[in-house]
Amino acid sequence: MSLELRNVSKLVGNEAHISPTDLTLGDDGFNILLGTTLAGKTTLMQLMAGLQRPTEGEIWFRGKNVTGVPVQKRNVSMVYQQFINYPNFDVYENIASPLRVAGVSESAIKQKVYAVSDLLRLSPMLNRRPAELSGGQQQRTALARALVKDADLVLLDEPLANLDFKLREELRDELPKLLSGRDCTVVYATTEPSEALLLGGHTAAVDKGRVVQFGPTGLVYRDPENLSSAAIFSEPPINRLALQKDGGNLIAPNGDRWPLPAALAGAADGSFILALRPHNVTITRRHDADVPLAGQVLVTEISGSESVIHFEILGTTWVSQSHGVHRLAVGSTGSFFADLSQALFFEPDGKRIKGGA
Repeated sequence: MSLELRNVSKLVGNEAHISPTDLTLGDDGFNILLGTTLAGKTTLMQLMAGLQRPTEGEIWFRGKNVTGVPVQKRNVSMVYQQFINYPNFDVYENIASPLRVAGVSESAIKQKVYAVSDLLRLSPMLNRRPAELSGGQQQRTALARALVKDADLVLLDEPLANLDFKLREELRDELPKLLSGRDCTVVYATTEPSEALLLGGHTAAVDKGRVVQFGPTGLVYRDPENLSSAAIFSEPPINRLALQKDGGNLIAPNGDRWPLPAALAGAADGSFILALRPHNVTITRRHDADVPLAGQVLVTEISGSESVIHFEILGTTWVSQSHGVHRLAVGSTGSFFADLSQALFFEPDGKRIKGGA
């Protein structure tokens, strides 16, 4: 238990940027903050780093209360989405800068800078200035400066968001290796569910300044505790529909009766929210029990061997994600099939219903 937020909140004026939050992050792998832009991820990181002080609550790190201890007095490294480097320093001096501030000897600085430069493939560029580097090289320089410090707490705020696809994939694979074996707590913020799943570790789903669920990343994805967590962990957006349970049937808003999934077998009759990830809504029928749907096509996106189709159904917009190339014309009526055995169900207030599935 390395980093602990105890009933931490942050008010700016009368606006709650972070609602009262309890969260304990370990040093056994990545701790991921997953949420949309403006969900509160950066504010949480700034509170963890000591860049902001909480309005209420305490922050503990390795058994010590560090609430109010400024970032200058903590062994913290932070990398932002933007490329933040010293424009008048070459790459070598950019990387070496935190070591110089810490009073590290010149021989140790040289050894550490060369070692981290080799890891991040920056050795040929040590004499260049940031303006002479590509965007990817600039971000690798910022990462190298964070890693060379051997910080106790490493905060990565969407560090790969501005990189091209190939470099993003490469660094996403390399980062866990670069940070493995270090005695540090790593916190990584992202808006991308796929990135969280690839990095593993533990994930905090963040929504409107609240941590709505925290746990092993795969478990948070497979077993969301509430509708907010399910929505945060779905890209394309999760499909939702308000339904009624009536005995052994689900009643759709247009009066259609759908077979009752096992997840609702023990639930009382009443109103529910169905949530279904787009890959469970397909162009072709995969199971005999799939429910047929028909909706007006709004957008068709074809990427390689996959088709993502947005369509209107029962007064709301749904998304289908299917293998294969399916060119449905905008404005046409498309036929889709929903696998309700994979659906998640929630109370009207968003609390998850878990039945006999």
